[in-house]
Amino acid sequence: MTTSSTGRTPITSHSGLDLGLLILRVGFGGLLVVHGTQKLFGWFGGSGLDAAARGFTSMGYHPGKVFATIAGLCEAGGGALLVLGLLTPLAAAIAIGTMINAANAGWHHGFTKGIELPLLFGLAAATLAFTGPGRLAADHGRPWQREGLLWGCAALVLAVVAAVVTLLIKWS
Repeated sequence: MTTSSTGRTPITSHSGLDLGLLILRVGFGGLLVVHGTQKLFGWFGGSGLDAAARGFTSMGYHPGKVFATIAGLCEAGGGALLVLGLLTPLAAAIAIGTMINAANAGWHHGFTKGIELPLLFGLAAATLAFTGPGRLAADHGRPWQREGLLWGCAALVLAVVAAVVTLLIKWS
């Protein structure tokens, strides 16, 4: 690791990585917050909870309002946690599980109109599950900070289990 001592705060070779993770977290997490609040409140040009509930019902999620609320809360809450870099493996698992269900719901629309965005969002969340949030995050230096291979795998397992349970409820 190289360190520059020009100034009070040393600049290390990890600074670019931390900045990149911050950009990923804020951009991706912010988009999740937008999608969630569109469903829940109709913000950012969204149609609101009643319309989202009708959409979820038409996709086979019954009761639609319950599933629309859960999806909106997962997107908005998970996205907010990612923006903050707080409880990152859990936030990533929430996002991945939600995107698995979104991909399932859009599967019949094909790649570009059905699964492309959930796949991209899921991959971004999986990346953060393994890398952690970086040093520019609320998790950094906290006793609960978790990152790396084990925590990334745990987040993936949690996401898949939650998504499968949700899909089994949908299909029952």
